[in-house]
Amino acid sequence: MFIEIILTLLAIPSGYLLAWMTKEELVVGRKWFVRIIILGVIVGGWAALTGNYSIFWTCLFIVIVSFISYFKSFDKKFVKK
Repeated sequence: MFIEIILTLLAIPSGYLLAWMTKEELVVGRKWFVRIIILGVIVGGWAALTGNYSIFWTCLFIVIVSFISYFKSFDKKFVKK
């Protein structure tokens, strides 16, 4: 359980790194980030209820990375169009 928490916390720097590397696509991909977040929450919740925790932790990682990218897409200084 401890290793899953540490690996999931690595989603935060991974999300910022991915957002920094793909600055040009952040504004265009906003609608996809929202869809990925919603789908990840639904699938992750279903996986947690059925006891499939590997899928739950994976969906949580994806939701965190997508949320960071979505959040950074509104930062005008970060995106610099």
